[in-house]
Amino acid sequence: MFRLFFILSLLIACLSAGDKVEIYASKLSSHNEIINVAGGVSVIYKDYIITADRATYDKKTGDLELFDNIRANHAGKYKILGKYAKLNIAKKERLFRPFYMIDNKSDVWMSGDEGKATEEEIDIASGVVSGCNPIDPLWTMEFSSSDYDTESMWINLYNMRLYIYDIPVLYTPYFGYSLDTTRRTGLLKPAIGLSNDEGFYYQQPIYIAEQNWWDLEFLPQIRTSRGAGIYTKFRFVDSKVSHGEIKMGYFKEKEDYFLKNNLQNNSHYGFNVKYDNRDFLNLWSGYDFSGQSGLYIDINHMNDVDYINLEKGDTTDTATATQVLSRVNIFYNTRQNYFGTYLKYYQDLTLDNNENTLQKLPVVQYHYYLDTLLKDHLLYSLDIKSNNIRRQTNNKVVQTDINLPVTLQSSFFDEYLTASYTANLYMQHSAFSGNDSRTTFDYRDGYYTRNYHTISVASQLTKPYENFSHIIGLGVTYNRSAWSQESGFYEDNSKYCSDIANTTDPDYDARCEFYNITDIDNAAQLEFTQYVYDKQAKEVLYHRLAQRISYSSNANRYGELENELDYKITSYLSFYNNMFYNYDQNRFSKVFNKVSFTNYGVALHLSHLYKDSFINPQTSSDPLRYTSYLTSSAEYEYNRHYSFSALYNYDLESREKKSMSIGFMYKKRCWDFGIKYSENNRPILTQSGESSIYDKYIYITIVLKPLMQPSKNSSFITYKLPNKQTN
Repeated sequence: MFRLFFILSLLIACLSAGDKVEIYASKLSSHNEIINVAGGVSVIYKDYIITADRATYDKKTGDLELFDNIRANHAGKYKILGKYAKLNIAKKERLFRPFYMIDNKSDVWMSGDEGKATEEEIDIASGVVSGCNPIDPLWTMEFSSSDYDTESMWINLYNMRLYIYDIPVLYTPYFGYSLDTTRRTGLLKPAIGLSNDEGFYYQQPIYIAEQNWWDLEFLPQIRTSRGAGIYTKFRFVDSKVSHGEIKMGYFKEKEDYFLKNNLQNNSHYGFNVKYDNRDFLNLWSGYDFSGQSGLYIDINHMNDVDYINLEKGDTTDTATATQVLSRVNIFYNTRQNYFGTYLKYYQDLTLDNNENTLQKLPVVQYHYYLDTLLKDHLLYSLDIKSNNIRRQTNNKVVQTDINLPVTLQSSFFDEYLTASYTANLYMQHSAFSGNDSRTTFDYRDGYYTRNYHTISVASQLTKPYENFSHIIGLGVTYNRSAWSQESGFYEDNSKYCSDIANTTDPDYDARCEFYNITDIDNAAQLEFTQYVYDKQAKEVLYHRLAQRISYSSNANRYGELENELDYKITSYLSFYNNMFYNYDQNRFSKVFNKVSFTNYGVALHLSHLYKDSFINPQTSSDPLRYTSYLTSSAEYEYNRHYSFSALYNYDLESREKKSMSIGFMYKKRCWDFGIKYSENNRPILTQSGESSIYDKYIYITIVLKPLMQPSKNSSFITYKLPNKQTN
């Protein structure tokens, strides 16, 4: 026995690799082939560091046994505790009894009767796993056996029983999950719901990620009283500068539900394709172009709006519209020139077909960027855009616009005043094709060209103070038409389409739908702006006043007065206002106010929009003259555990509630629980036309961390209350 601390190194030869075991202790004794060590035993083997009260080593069998107060740390990733452990270097086996492991990164712990490790895998017999505090954990998973891959950090549990406290809530013969965020194939968190009219809802995402540049997700779902369907998402990254997504879906209605709700279609399907490439010319051609190129694809198609509504059970964050836009944008950009082409396709979901919907296939554009002459006093640019406006029926047109502004500018009085004069040359040419069955009017090819002048004078002053800086700006812009010339289509329609009295003519829409020339009004635009910045250069106040004065018509001399104000009253309270005053009606045509408060754990947003079109509806189907819409949202974080939220949107004019929700969330280190009641007015397509359904939901959120990752609106169980259909 030694009185001084010493180091004992055991070198054990392995055929595949010379694994080295180092044993540190303060006491040693030996008998035959058995070595006994005690007193602060530390064992270093590969990336294991094991400590124990005492240990024995059998030279003959190669077994290293450790006893009492065993602590094992593996590469800083997880810790293993136990009373007995055996390490066999030749067989590369580790045995711990009883077994207790905690992963340092995820705080998930596992306890079992025995744990046996070979290479990178640990087999555990009869135990329990949880992410909660080991003392009275809120949730646990008990299992008959388990295996854990320390390299991939994947755990398999067999005969798993999930307990909330001591209450069993789920059994499955197999359950596997990951302790890290590495993308891997498997099942994602399911969505469960119950509806009065759609029955039991279940969606089980299946995730496939066999390579790091793509993944595939299948989302089969069933609604027992309505039908079943499947959606799929394929995401990919094909280069460092490009990525894309392809989504498809199909849902089949049950006959009873289809007839009861008078739906337009008994099946709903569609697809979405998105792709973004920020350097496709260099990537695909192999050449080294100096300019920047880009390709953006966003293609959407569906047979009706329920393709969007049925994608998932939680529709609180689902945006539905009556029109779907598909587009493809391609451009090449240099320091001086820009070339682009854009394809736009519109699908109106309120119509049975889109044969008469105007499409832009394609738009071609060239732009010469602003350039200067005469020491930056003369500025000019050029923009050419050609629109191929098509549809399956009736007339089509290729409409080309050319803009050439030339500006002469300078500053005066030591740059206190800037002035500029711009000569604007504009031309549009239209070439028609097809026949319009809606009118007897004949479209003739033609052009429209004009010139108008713009004079601008502006000044900006800055005044610094001790705690803030104040900036004011004054500007006057005056437009005056010079000359214009027209032929063909424009000569036939300029007076007719500019006369507002003709808008009631049944032929007006068909005859003037391609006429988009706006007369240049001889008018001045007066604008006043001011800014206030604090000492940290943060904006405190923004205020703008704008007034248009026309010199072409005495009847409409003054345009609407616009006032815009954005005031950060304090660091947590702000107010925004935007309003327009109409002199002819002596009324406000638009008033928008928004108040935001964020402090003391409270986030409150309240806004109101008022609009007056000054046009009284003639029939019940005409839009209302007034718009008065209230939106509000509130969130309150009581402490790090409890938070509450509410939302309320109401149409004051139609006296209709658009949406509302109220809920709370309870968060702990190892779990989240929340419940929310929500109402939402969503559109549908019936055989009688466009309609809507007022949905009522109860969302229950359960997140067992770190098995599940919390996210916004990550409801686990959804209960849908009886709804009502509105027209």
